Amino acid sequence: MKPAVEKFLEYLRAVRNASPNTLRSYRADLEQFMGYVAPPGTEPPGVSSIDHRLIREYLGHLHDQKLQKSSMARKLAALRSFFKFCAREGLVRDNPARLVATPKLPKRLPTVLSAEEMNAFLDQLGSVKEAAPARDKRGTRKTAGEKAQVLLERDRAILEMLYASGLRVSELTGLNLADIDRREQMLRVLGKGNKERIIPYGSKAEQALERYWPVRAELLRKAGNRGEPQAVFLNHGARRINPRMVNRILKKYIRLVNINWDLHPHSLRHAFATHLLADGADLRAIQELLGHSSLSTTQRYTHSSIRQLMEVYDKAHPRA
Repeated sequence: MKPAVEKFLEYLRAVRNASPNTLRSYRADLEQFMGYVAPPGTEPPGVSSIDHRLIREYLGHLHDQKLQKSSMARKLAALRSFFKFCAREGLVRDNPARLVATPKLPKRLPTVLSAEEMNAFLDQLGSVKEAAPARDKRGTRKTAGEKAQVLLERDRAILEMLYASGLRVSELTGLNLADIDRREQMLRVLGKGNKERIIPYGSKAEQALERYWPVRAELLRKAGNRGEPQAVFLNHGARRINPRMVNRILKKYIRLVNINWDLHPHSLRHAFATHLLADGADLRAIQELLGHSSLSTTQRYTHSSIRQLMEVYDKAHPRA
């Protein structure tokens, strides 16, 4: 089974253009399944010997381990994708995971900030200041605080761009200078499945980028040959930032402006879509901007807007 898993992961990387996070998740889920069907000291069985009863037994084991249904559903989805690949490669006759029912999940609507709350948060970024760095025994300011102050402009540009364009975090961190048309304020994005799309961004994001360019140039100058001049958003060492850093940046600014929100970078993507829909944008157009292959995925945002509409109705209508 192990060679088939490696072949599947290589297919995801080379053909499907899966992100590193996706590859890590698939690997972890499939290795966990292999660990269940082949305890330490034994050889994993061949893929052709695995049937739906064994997969169902595995899900029962996960349930006994008190794993959340959402995690169980994700692991089953990984097995379905893997065995679908194996069937296409002729390693198995049928996909045994298709015969196993997905655990029923509660329907959850995404929590989205209002347009007013999002605008207020982003506007406050312009007035955020890091605490002044302390002095050491020689009276020299410590460099950590200075670096943080310099990168404030980068951080603001990142958050403005996430909300302005609805990018996935991996798409934002993967942006290159060649992907930005600064005159037309357009982005060329390579999304999931190597699908390219064009996305506009607004004047606020453009202003934030203009303030960031000198910071970026200085980072590259200091890094010399060690930098990545093609990448748009850089870290202290002028290398391309990663999605985990973007999450830390967002959490930092939530803390600095003293608000009690449980936000992550994908929340800005949800807000982008919901606010466009609330202002009358066509659902198909939003689907194109988000890079969704299925309209049903985009329709999750309509549920959030309908919920907000019903709340307004219940409060305002005299006979609600």
